[in-house]
Amino acid sequence: MKRIGIVGDIGSGKSYVAYKFGYPVFNADLEVSKLYRFDKLCFKKLNKILPKHILTFPITKKQIISAIIENNLNLRKIIKIIHPLIRKKMIRFLKKNKNKNVVVLDIPLFLENKINKKKDVIVFVDSKKKEITKRLKKRKNFNMKLMNKFRKIQLSLEFKKKKSQFVIRNNFSKKFLKKDINRILETIL
Repeated sequence: MKRIGIVGDIGSGKSYVAYKFGYPVFNADLEVSKLYRFDKLCFKKLNKILPKHILTFPITKKQIISAIIENNLNLRKIIKIIHPLIRKKMIRFLKKNKNKNVVVLDIPLFLENKINKKKDVIVFVDSKKKEITKRLKKRKNFNMKLMNKFRKIQLSLEFKKKKSQFVIRNNFSKKFLKKDINRILETIL
């Protein structure tokens, strides 16, 4: 099984690109939102360390945003609880798809949390800053302060690009994206 790790800036279209490969995708952001909505144990753990912010179940993005913006340490506290749970979900995903030729890992802190393995194919999704900002502003619950806090815990884009075997220029055109994805798949398969 080939593992493709998708990396890039927040809002660069990593998830969009991941699904365009046409193989099973582990989307960590989606899994985190499921934890917030359905996992009572996760709620209890977060409520215990952030009782002022995490008040009700299901946990809302508003509660999480409020906690992170108030104090930089809160993001680290949340990560400490969430990441082991997401890692378990990823392991289950990999076991379930062990007979697939390719799986795609759409995990925002893929390199930062050393989730990548030596044989992984890393694809950097590159987008223009102006396009990214325009797309982020359309998102519900967009908050520039929050985005900057997340960027501070991430490795530099230059480093991620250097670590990547492939770069996909995401100008949000399906035609060019298809060509790049086909080129990558032909090379690795």
